Amino acid sequence: MVPGTVTRRFALVDRDGTINEERHHLADPDDLALIPGVAAALVRLRDELGMGIVVVTNQAEIGRGNLQPDRLDAIHARLEAMLAAEGATVDAIFVCPHAPEAGCGCRKPAPGLALAAIERFGFDPAAAFVVGDHAADMGMGRAIGATTIFVRTGHGAQEEAAAGPLADHLADDLGEAVAIIAALAPEGSA
Repeated sequence: MVPGTVTRRFALVDRDGTINEERHHLADPDDLALIPGVAAALVRLRDELGMGIVVVTNQAEIGRGNLQPDRLDAIHARLEAMLAAEGATVDAIFVCPHAPEAGCGCRKPAPGLALAAIERFGFDPAAAFVVGDHAADMGMGRAIGATTIFVRTGHGAQEEAAAGPLADHLADDLGEAVAIIAALAPEGSA
């Protein structure tokens, strides 16, 4: 980033348990269900706050051989169609396909997915927000210097004790997280 330039701010948002309802190892696009209010929250991020949105998701079932990449593509196509039906869009979906034991640099809490998004879109990580329902999401956000917001949807109840110390803010759901972002980064601020 060139000093003095203004880039669009970004929110890096976890998928399972933050955008869509948590399903143990989601493998069927037909089992996908949005958490109520998520589409409206994403519309507010993009339209009212002018932010970019990247979904960041660990999908270890690919690395374990239990989910084929084309099936994951179908899940993401359905997710984008469901969001679009409610007027919401995302800039990209970044996936870590590795099992935890692979030791890759892209599995959250490692910063690889965030770094790939930064490289692609050229935003300042210190001006970004990371939203998710796991300590790993908060860890990734901390690794890049972003503001972290933990949501209590999905695995939130089980993860709050571990994630809380890594979270800059706590929210009941994505809608409340976006309200926090709006207070911290009103439209036009970079």
